[in-house]
Amino acid sequence: MTYGDGVLKGRTVQEGADDGYVPSARRIERERFRRARARRATAVAALSTLVTGAVLFVVITRSPGWPRTRETFFSLEYARMALPKVLDGLLLNLRLLVVCGAAVLVLGLLLAVARTLRGPVFFPLRALAAAYTDFFRGLPLIICLLMVVFGVPALRLQGVTTDPVLLGGSALVLTYSAYVAEVFRAGIESVHPSQRAAARSLGLSGGQALRFVVLPQAVRRVVPPLLNDLVSLQKDTGLVSIAGAVDAVYAAQIIAGKDFNFTPYVVAGLVFVALTIPMTRCTDWITARMDRRRAQGGLV
Repeated sequence: MTYGDGVLKGRTVQEGADDGYVPSARRIERERFRRARARRATAVAALSTLVTGAVLFVVITRSPGWPRTRETFFSLEYARMALPKVLDGLLLNLRLLVVCGAAVLVLGLLLAVARTLRGPVFFPLRALAAAYTDFFRGLPLIICLLMVVFGVPALRLQGVTTDPVLLGGSALVLTYSAYVAEVFRAGIESVHPSQRAAARSLGLSGGQALRFVVLPQAVRRVVPPLLNDLVSLQKDTGLVSIAGAVDAVYAAQIIAGKDFNFTPYVVAGLVFVALTIPMTRCTDWITARMDRRRAQGGLV
C-alpha cells in the first residue's frame, strides 16, 4: 500500500503500523505538532473560561444588592417548594409540544404545497396561502394568543370550545404553521427543476413527482430549521399561561404571587433550559451530519 493510499483513507500512524506501513518522519512530526496544538488550545480555552467565570462571580457577589437578589431569586427553600409543582405543570407544556408540533408540521406542509402549485387555476389557493403566511408571520404571537383565547369565547358560538388549553394551542398552531410553511416552501423550491422533469419523463404525474421525488428531498434539506422551530415552540408553550392554563409558568406564578419571591420563575426557566439544550445539541448534530454527507456527495 502506498503512502497516498494511507493518507486517503485517513489512517493514523498506529493503524498504518499494523500492516507494515511506516510513516515518514515529516508525517510523524506533523501529527505531533497537531496534538500539541490541540492540547494547547484546550488549556487556553479552559483557563480563559475559569478566569471569566471567576470575574463574573466576584462582580455579582460583591455588588451591593446581591444579598437581597439572592434571597428573592435564588432561595433554596422556595426552589424546593416550587420544583414539584413546576414539574407537574410541565406535563401540560410537553403535551402541547407534541400535539401542536404534529399539527404545525401537517398544516405547514399543506400551506407550502399550496404556495408551490403551478397553473392559473390554482391562483386563488396560492393567494390564500400567501395571505395566511404573511399575516401570521407578521402578527406577534402574544397578540394572536390574546385574540384567540379571549376573542373566540366572546363570540359565544355554539359547539366552539372555551378551554384555554385548546385555544392557546390553536394560537400556537396558527402562528408556527406560517413559519414552518415558509421553511417547507424553501426546501421545495431548492430542489432543481430537472428532478421534477426527470420524474415526469418516467411517466409520473405532477402530483406523483411532488410526492415521491420533490418532497422527500425537500424535507431532508429542511430538517435542521424545522428542529429549530420545534425548539422555539417548546419554549413558547409557556405563553398559554396567559389564558389561565396551569402549566409550568403559571404554577411558578401562583407560588411567586404568595410571598413575592421570584425563585419559582427561575426554577421554571431552568426546567425549560434543561429541555431545550438537548434538543439544540441534537439539531447541531443533525446539521453537522448532513453537511458532512453533502460534502461527500451522499446527499442530494
